[in-house]
Amino acid sequence: MKWFAGLLSCWIAANAYALDLSGVYACKGDDAHEGKYTGTVTMKLRPEHSKGADASYDFQLEVPDYGVYKGHAAAHDMHAAMHFALPTENGEYGGKTHDYGTGIAEFKRNAKGQLSFRKFYFEPGFKDGNTGVEECVRK
Repeated sequence: MKWFAGLLSCWIAANAYALDLSGVYACKGDDAHEGKYTGTVTMKLRPEHSKGADASYDFQLEVPDYGVYKGHAAAHDMHAAMHFALPTENGEYGGKTHDYGTGIAEFKRNAKGQLSFRKFYFEPGFKDGNTGVEECVRK
């Protein structure tokens, strides 16, 4: 039984901290209003606001011809909620088009062993409401 307690304590120690999801990801998306697009997501761990399996990140999505969406992500293990927005323009959050939203993502290893995620997002103010999906792979 002593060996089991040792094995259990090793498993707990190995799983006490979530995988760091930081990195640069190449993304392909499909937006209900705008159609298909590509982009780059950059996530950076905020260790001072992270503990164990709960992690905080700076989040940025760059989409050619649309702009740079800045935000943040809160993760637990391999799931993350992500908030993003275009810069405020003339006092309008998300710019004049109100292009901001929140997504939920699940991270996995793809067939090549690369960290990847699928994100569903909702934008309540963009064109009377909008949704989309992104598939991203860490470079």
